[in-house]
Amino acid sequence: MTIAAATLASSGQAAEITRFKATGPTPALILQGVLVPPGAETLYLSGQLASPIDAAKPASTLTMADFGDTKTQTISTLTKIKAILASRGFAMSDIIKMTVFVAGDPAHGGKMDFAGMNDAFKMFFGTAENPNTVARSTIQVAALAGPNFLVEIEVTAAKMAR
Repeated sequence: MTIAAATLASSGQAAEITRFKATGPTPALILQGVLVPPGAETLYLSGQLASPIDAAKPASTLTMADFGDTKTQTISTLTKIKAILASRGFAMSDIIKMTVFVAGDPAHGGKMDFAGMNDAFKMFFGTAENPNTVARSTIQVAALAGPNFLVEIEVTAAKMAR
């Protein structure tokens, strides 16, 4: 047991996950960092990709348009992550770290659509349903696992054991 955990245990206080807000003149969408104490349950999700807008369409005929733009793909991917987390007893509010890989969008001259990704992100974090946000890195990549994907997201979620 660490000194901090021993101090908490002896004082009767329960350990909690601590989220450090980013500093600066304007409120940030993301955290500066997160401290996860001993005893927390941690779940690591592999990178997730968007689902096609029309799930009935044959996979062999799918194009980038069938997955949507960056915002649409981010919404699809975060919706998928939300379902995976729920199936493991976690919630979006338990996400502490996110890495977002964004491919250059031909509709944006080969540059990533950072604004579109952030618009979708704001639908899931800092909301009435989920007031939490996360520590996050967003990286433009040359390409993802398939030519139709613009966004891949991996997350780490943590919650205190009940």
